[in-house]
Amino acid sequence: MVFADLTLRPARDEDAAILIDLVGGCFAPYPGCELDLDFMDASLKAIASYVGERNGEIWLVFDGDQLVGSGGYIQERPDRIELIKLYVRDSHRRRGLASALLNKVRQVAERKGLGMDLWTDTRFVEAHHFYTRHGFIQQPEIRSFDDPSKTSEYQFILAQD
Repeated sequence: MVFADLTLRPARDEDAAILIDLVGGCFAPYPGCELDLDFMDASLKAIASYVGERNGEIWLVFDGDQLVGSGGYIQERPDRIELIKLYVRDSHRRRGLASALLNKVRQVAERKGLGMDLWTDTRFVEAHHFYTRHGFIQQPEIRSFDDPSKTSEYQFILAQD
């Protein structure tokens, strides 16, 4: 990733507080969307362990000491990886950071010869447009959860060339 003023490193379990702050900040503009650290977002409390147990990786991006982005993947299926936790702080959006993180994961999928998919909240319309621009196709299925946010998610699958 080429951003002279930013630093990229693998996430650690000790990053829980700053990662929770980042994701919570990304949820804040959406009414009714809240962190559920006991269920839906429990992985944030020990993200490195979570992805490690699922054959994945996750990276954090810092601007000085401030966490400004995250992104990674897990591989729970033999034929594909799932993009997870792609978040960019509002102050750092529209600079190519999300695209760079997505491309980092995409390179892993290509190197391993795997497909790629993701699930994203139905309320995150801006993210849906982002994924579509990057070659993902929204699937008709919606999965729903009985969590405090009443989460419903769309699946997106990366189109194969």
